Amino acid sequence: MNIHDKLKALGIALPPVATPAAAYVPWVRSGPLVFLSGHLARKDGKPWPGKLGQDMTTAEGRQAARATAIELLGTLHAAAGDLSRVRRIVKVVSLVNSTPDYTEQHLVTNGCSELLAEVFGEAGQHARSAFGVAALPLGACVEIELVAEVA
Repeated sequence: MNIHDKLKALGIALPPVATPAAAYVPWVRSGPLVFLSGHLARKDGKPWPGKLGQDMTTAEGRQAARATAIELLGTLHAAAGDLSRVRRIVKVVSLVNSTPDYTEQHLVTNGCSELLAEVFGEAGQHARSAFGVAALPLGACVEIELVAEVA
């Protein structure tokens, strides 16, 4: 099954690339690597607000990270020209808006990582970091950036 068939089977339609909210570009390509800028979790087209450990559960955070992965896929598709050109997801960096005592950032980030593995198979398995942070732009609950190798 090719990438587009997998997306269709998962009920995923790729979103358009979001317009940057500040002084940056959505991606930069250097050789075979594409570096995607951080993408905020979105719900109903707006930043998905919340703080894990305060007003959001880990399960809700996982859903937000999965939604962010879908946004990242839309940008990666534009950056690569087509998702079929992705050779490997190299690295994911996840920032989770959380209370100081919240310790499940890694489980929140699984929402993104598991979707990437579903879509790309072994090539979707990646190195990763997951951080808890005091705040994110626009009050978003999750922000994720990604590095991919493309043909």
